[in-house]
Amino acid sequence: MKTPRNARAARPPQASASDPDASAGAGKTQRGIQSVEVGARLLRVLADARVPLAPSDLAAGAEIASSQAHAYLVSLTRLGLIKRDALSGRYEAGPLALRLGLLHLAQEPALRAAVPRAAALARAHNCSIALCIAGPQGPTIVRYEHASLPLHVNLHVGTVMSLPATSTGRVFCAFLDEAALRAMWANQTAQPVWSGTTDRGPTVAACAAATTTEGTAASKHDGPSPSHDAAFTATLDAIRARGFEFGIDSPSPGVSSVCVPVLAPAPDPARKPAAGPQPALHLTLTAVGASGVFDVRPSGALVRALRAAAREIAEAAEATFPAPPASPASASN
Repeated sequence: MKTPRNARAARPPQASASDPDASAGAGKTQRGIQSVEVGARLLRVLADARVPLAPSDLAAGAEIASSQAHAYLVSLTRLGLIKRDALSGRYEAGPLALRLGLLHLAQEPALRAAVPRAAALARAHNCSIALCIAGPQGPTIVRYEHASLPLHVNLHVGTVMSLPATSTGRVFCAFLDEAALRAMWANQTAQPVWSGTTDRGPTVAACAAATTTEGTAASKHDGPSPSHDAAFTATLDAIRARGFEFGIDSPSPGVSSVCVPVLAPAPDPARKPAAGPQPALHLTLTAVGASGVFDVRPSGALVRALRAAAREIAEAAEATFPAPPASPASASN
């Protein structure tokens, strides 16, 4: 008697490259599903571009034939990882990709601690509060608490801030590690970023004469790092000394801002988190408000509240990485 086709045992799926139990030996190369990895190449091309792409551009970036890419794009769309604009035919990130990104961010201890404090700051001081983390193209807003009064500024979740032209960007320049800053700086020369409503231009190379209230200017930078500009280096030294940065009517007229970094404590050899070394800069808190009623004085209530919140966030994030128990030798000393 023949066994019906639908009753035959299904072939076991291939082991995923991310499955730690898929390999019997630690040094043995794990098998993966090639089609999944090809689809991931299309997703990476889209993520790197940061703009909707045509199918032909996605196929070229992933180095596969357009006919082959079409089948992958159909499946990725069904999954919700990408979506297709009906008018332009271009593809962009889908709802599932957004949910995964937000899930990843929600696991960051500093961001979890910062969200309720940002909301409290916005209510107490009647200003907007932006939480920014380091993205590939620059400081990126991942949470934005709106003030009760409207502001003539186009900031929202996903906005990438200019490094030299915004107070947030300059704080990142002052406190981000050199390797990450160089990569971010290079990416901003080729990608549009938010640099206010003035005519300084959309890229780092065009952001000239962005002046702070001390009179120091962030001049035009054409290289891969701001460290080559003496005036801008002096500005960053001043930011590190006072612990925050601010801008009045800059880069948008009528709008001022104060940015405070949330910093990890100095590295301690005795404390090594399981997830690896902690970054020096967790995120930034940026308060945005109307210039006429915005207090940027170091001794003002807003600056003091921002700095206190930054310390609380850093302590809360640090508490999630408890120190290892003392060794018997150290305990006896």
